[in-house]
Amino acid sequence: MGKSNSKLTQDQLSELQKNTYFAKKEIQQWYKGFLADCPSGEIQREDFKKIYKSFFPFGDSSDFSEYIFDVFDSNKSGTIDFKEFLQALSITSRGTPHEKLEWAFELYDIDKDGFITENEMLEIVSAIYKMLGSMVQLAEDEDTPEKRVHKIFRLMDTNSDGKLDMEEFKSGSMQDPIIMQALNLYDGLV
Repeated sequence: MGKSNSKLTQDQLSELQKNTYFAKKEIQQWYKGFLADCPSGEIQREDFKKIYKSFFPFGDSSDFSEYIFDVFDSNKSGTIDFKEFLQALSITSRGTPHEKLEWAFELYDIDKDGFITENEMLEIVSAIYKMLGSMVQLAEDEDTPEKRVHKIFRLMDTNSDGKLDMEEFKSGSMQDPIIMQALNLYDGLV
C-alpha cells in the first residue's frame, strides 16, 4: 500500500477491516483523504512534522513528531504508508486501554530493548512539554519534565531496577489518571 493507487483492492480492504477498528466505508474515506494529502501514497518524515505542527501551533512539536513518526513507521521504511497510518490511528483512537498502553510503551522504549529507562522517558516527556508550551498548567510536582518522570518512576518502577518493563508500565499507567486521560485523547475524534 506504499505507492498511490486510486482504490484499495478487496484484499487490502479485507485486511484493514480485520486489523483495525474501522468499517469498510470508513477505510475507503480515510484512503481517499490520505491520497488527497499524500498523492504518492506515503507520508515523508518532514511532511509528518508539518502536520503535527499544525495541531500544536503554540509549542514546538518537532521532537515529539519524530518519536511518533518512528512508531507509525512500523516497517521502518522511512515513510508511513496508508496501512501503517490507519493501524496506528485505529489503536490511538479506538483501541482498548491495553492496546493503547502497548502502543505508548513502544513510543517510550526509544532503543527498542523492551524496557523504558528514566532517560528514555525524559526524552519523550521533555518533547511533550516542549510541544504543549504554556497551554497546560501543571501541578508544582510535575511542572518540569524531570519532576514528572521522577514521579512516574516512583509509582511504576516496583522492583526499583531503574527501568520499566511492559507490565510495570501498564499497571502503573492504569493508576495514573493523567496517563489514562492522555491515552484517551483521540477517542471519539474519528
